[in-house]
Amino acid sequence: MDAEVIIAGGGPVGLYLAAALLQEGIEVKVLEQRQTRNRHTRAIGVHPPALQALAGVGVAASMVQEGVCIRTGMAVSGGKTVGTMDFDAVSKDFPFVLALPQFRTEQLLEERVSALDPGAVIRGANVTGVTDDGGKVTVDIEPGTGAPHRSATAALLVAADGARSRLRGALQVPVAGTAYPDHYLMGDFDDGTQYGHKAVLFLEPDGIVESFPLPGGTRRWVVRLGQPAGPGAGPAELAELVRRRTGINPDPASNSMLSAFSVRSTIARRTVTGRTVLLGDAAHEISPIGGQGMNLGWLDAAELVPVVCAALAGKPTGSLLREFEKGRKRAAVMARRQAEINMMLGRPLTPRVLGMRTALIGAAAAVPAVNRWVARRFTMH
Repeated sequence: MDAEVIIAGGGPVGLYLAAALLQEGIEVKVLEQRQTRNRHTRAIGVHPPALQALAGVGVAASMVQEGVCIRTGMAVSGGKTVGTMDFDAVSKDFPFVLALPQFRTEQLLEERVSALDPGAVIRGANVTGVTDDGGKVTVDIEPGTGAPHRSATAALLVAADGARSRLRGALQVPVAGTAYPDHYLMGDFDDGTQYGHKAVLFLEPDGIVESFPLPGGTRRWVVRLGQPAGPGAGPAELAELVRRRTGINPDPASNSMLSAFSVRSTIARRTVTGRTVLLGDAAHEISPIGGQGMNLGWLDAAELVPVVCAALAGKPTGSLLREFEKGRKRAAVMARRQAEINMMLGRPLTPRVLGMRTALIGAAAAVPAVNRWVARRFTMH
């Protein structure tokens, strides 16, 4: 399991980084504790800057072919369209937000990694600790039940092991965390609407309802709740909430994914510790509202690749690492602020205040320059 770079975590960010480094001729091992991939759709939105990075490892074309290209977003209130936002001008190559289930994104990335090195991804390997002697890092690996513990050594370690990163804890990296009064219930249903490939935000007095198209004629619905969803919340409850606020009644029998979540954010105080770098959710957990988290991780990884190449070539990297850490923390703070704005717009309002906000949104959407600016902010430019 030894390699020049060990990546702990075989999610979308870890797999992207592996593909990018393998293309540079760097020996990589991806250690993933899951034996099988989670088949839930989970993160679905891929923004243009991330698609540009994914094109660099040869997977963007396949993703676009399989996904849904969302070129227009709509704001609806009380059954009336109050504004639209087009993504045509946000990118020359990818003038849309791509909707593709996370499990398929991971599959395409892993296929690319395996094409570059069939032995790069090792499943059933749970990285539990790290030792850094200044010249190399050694990770402790907890294998499946009954197997002996193992270790692996690399010049560099990248922790892409998620928001509850075990390695971040092992490195004793503190985080700054915030909990928000925002709770959501979301699910995927057969699409019985007339919205096609458009994303729709329903701005209603009881809270926002978000709706996004998915491949295969399905549509995701996300409803803001006043309190955390109860343990018995199911497809019928979500469908009824959607019906009450929008007049649209998804078929509960067609539900293919259901999830409830409360929002929090965390940003690691540092992302570089010795020869270990925190990446993606291990470095910063961002609200899912707005779909920035996975994209932010890819952009982190794209910025890290030249730093890793320089380090392995024996070049001085102190200033490069400092700039990387500073720049990616700044990007995480910006993403968190955008997510906070998104959540604020979705909170319940009195009819009078809601009417004022809706009128303001409609007026802003009608100004082309403002419309383009908002579209760029929404798509992480």
